[in-house]
Amino acid sequence: MGRILLFNKPFGVICQFSRDGLHPTLADYIPLPEFYPAGRLDTDSEGLLVLTDDGALQHRITDPKHKLPKTYRVQVEGVPDERALDQLRTGVSLKDGMTRPAGACLMDEPAHLWPRNPPVRERRAIPTSWLELTIKEGRNRQVRRMTAAVGFPTLRLIRYRIGEWTVDGLEPGQWRQE
Repeated sequence: MGRILLFNKPFGVICQFSRDGLHPTLADYIPLPEFYPAGRLDTDSEGLLVLTDDGALQHRITDPKHKLPKTYRVQVEGVPDERALDQLRTGVSLKDGMTRPAGACLMDEPAHLWPRNPPVRERRAIPTSWLELTIKEGRNRQVRRMTAAVGFPTLRLIRYRIGEWTVDGLEPGQWRQE
């Protein structure tokens, strides 16, 4: 069984070790090039990234057949009503097809929330709220596309959990071996 690292990916970091000349990379935080991310997080998303040095384990973590649920804490523009939450719970029609049903509920702003740099834009006339969204698939920018499809664009996206692993106890840019 391979080794596993949990990393709290900061906003603006790309999920690769090779440099692109534009963004910080995993190499700027993790001095262990033998590890590879098991899945990705967009540059403008934050939170839990699982890395491993075992290719078979990497595949098992990311393979949709194994259905590891991924839980996100999502700040959205506006306050979703029950209708929007029900749409997320039953599946949302996107350009690439229907999503699987998701776990979706309103939540308070997460405890121990770190500041984001740059801060999320705020507009006086439009309130924001937080959702906890759990999905069992991982299409490109799926959570952002789902919240936009039900009328509540994502402002901030933090992956909190993958399977049993969470970002608890890790500040942005910190990692630990499991």
